[in-house]
Amino acid sequence: MEWTSLDECLRLTPKDAEPSDEDGTPATPTFTITDLASFAPAPSILTGEPDNLGVAGLPTNFTADAGVHTRNGTLFGYAIAARFTPASFTFHYGDGQTHTTTTAGRSWQDLNLAQFTPTDTSHTYQERGTYQAHVDTTYTAEIDLGAGWFRISGTLTLPGPAQEIRIYEARTALVAHTCTEAPTAPGC
Repeated sequence: MEWTSLDECLRLTPKDAEPSDEDGTPATPTFTITDLASFAPAPSILTGEPDNLGVAGLPTNFTADAGVHTRNGTLFGYAIAARFTPASFTFHYGDGQTHTTTTAGRSWQDLNLAQFTPTDTSHTYQERGTYQAHVDTTYTAEIDLGAGWFRISGTLTLPGPAQEIRIYEARTALVAHTCTEAPTAPGC
């Protein structure tokens, strides 16, 4: 079967649908983002770079592992495909600061940047400590009932699990000799 429009495609309704038109035509179902909950992707995992560690006063780079997610299944008794596309990411850094962006972030290596270089998804912690950071990913959705992709209105936001980020304090000292030469010198 081939459809020429979403409306024509959506006229396939469950057998128990109540007619809504005077001529007995079945009601056209309205798909919502809530209807697609069972198709939703897993929450995004946040990663702090380097190795979920950081230095107070220097940027810690963050990335989320979200991408386009497609699942097949049954909705209202009909086979469909549902596709979720990340639209935005809200990074919760665990120190009360958040940042919303349209990118999941990329590693310093992928960006061809030195470590501790600021990025669109990095955050600079002011104090050493252990922080619980996570990312909320907001998705748009589309469905395919066999006639091509049709956008579903609304968005779905999935909060990711907390990741422990440890921030350390670094101190430097200028010395006249190496620690091998003067083992009791400052910083050795």
